[in-house]
Amino acid sequence: MDTIKKNARVAGLLYLLSGLPAVFSYQYVPGALIVRGDAAATAERVVSSEWLLRLGIAGELISAVGSIFLVLALYQLFKEVDRRVALLMVILVLVAVPISFVNVLSEIAVLALLGRADLLSVFEKPQLDALASMFLSLHGEGLVVVSIFWGLWLLPLGVLVMRSGFAPRVIGVLLIPAGLAYVIASSTNILLPQFASVVSRLAPIPEGLGEVPMLLWLLITGMRATPLERAETASPSRAAEGGVQA
Repeated sequence: MDTIKKNARVAGLLYLLSGLPAVFSYQYVPGALIVRGDAAATAERVVSSEWLLRLGIAGELISAVGSIFLVLALYQLFKEVDRRVALLMVILVLVAVPISFVNVLSEIAVLALLGRADLLSVFEKPQLDALASMFLSLHGEGLVVVSIFWGLWLLPLGVLVMRSGFAPRVIGVLLIPAGLAYVIASSTNILLPQFASVVSRLAPIPEGLGEVPMLLWLLITGMRATPLERAETASPSRAAEGGVQA
């Protein structure tokens, strides 16, 4: 039990450390910088708040690297439940990581376009603004692709939680629709873009209902004090010592 709690604590902290930068980079930064339908205004915001975009890039990289260590910690926690399913979970996360890294290049291109006007003098300012806006849009489309894997890895995780016997089964049940919500939202964006806005507003509900309880369980389980369990474990050995001394 102590091993489970130790692994859960590590996984919970890594889940938190990789999730917080992701929320900042994928939610706050685009909302603060992108003006829908206005490339010039978007470019002006990026130039005036270049530090914000750079922090967003850093947050994405930290989140991607953190997800590697997170899934390895979860593998340690659940590998005895079903090693093949746990390995599938690891593979799905590791496939997503290089996509995230490549996707960051679109934002770096925006900084290059708007910050090195001396090297891009052949373009007019409206053209540079349009190109920068296009790369920001391309970054958003890259998130659609990687979101498929953000959903797929939750499916084997949900199965592992349900089969584990030490984690609440209901959390595993909630992780399945959470994973499907990511996949459905991404697929809708690609195949039926006219419905994408509606689905994207609904998808966070099952996503949050699955991932938030999982995070809380990991943190609470990992931080729960265990002096009673240790005392109970130690008492037989102490009794044995007492018998030997007697």
